[in-house]
Amino acid sequence: PAYDRSLLHMEVARFARDLLARIVELSTTIRALEHEIEILVRTLAPTLLALPGCGALTAAKIIGEAAGISRFRSKEAFARHNGTAPVPVWSGNVVRHRLNRGGNRQLNVALHRIAITQIRLAGPGKLYLEHRQTSGDTRTEAIRALRRRLSDEVFRRLRADEAAASTGLAAAA
Repeated sequence: PAYDRSLLHMEVARFARDLLARIVELSTTIRALEHEIEILVRTLAPTLLALPGCGALTAAKIIGEAAGISRFRSKEAFARHNGTAPVPVWSGNVVRHRLNRGGNRQLNVALHRIAITQIRLAGPGKLYLEHRQTSGDTRTEAIRALRRRLSDEVFRRLRADEAAASTGLAAAA
């Protein structure tokens, strides 16, 4: 069949230009939303945002999924909720802990993201990982333990942010 190749190339080029314009438009919208989220997170949870490896989007995910840290009576309850509480398993005389498949997986993945970032950026997580590995843990077990430790730290920071916010509201009233 006879068709005009130049017409086809012009249509493909037009389609690519339209697609590129849409990508630029969406990228601008995304950056504006990220900026808005960052402002809100800086207001709601400044100490959480100061945690190495915790960016604005991860902090926003944690704040949203936790839905108010005061509803957890302890750091252990928060760990059970986010799936970082260890589950003991036995094999002969060896006691190990395995990954808890329960809990809020979105919170768990946010904690995992912080852990991996701390390991990659040679932050406090990398030192803890190396310490756990020299103590005999596998890399997977050490990362699981780091996530549990980060869960406690996130809990502490969210509690501090919530207390500061309530103090600020009381002072404003």
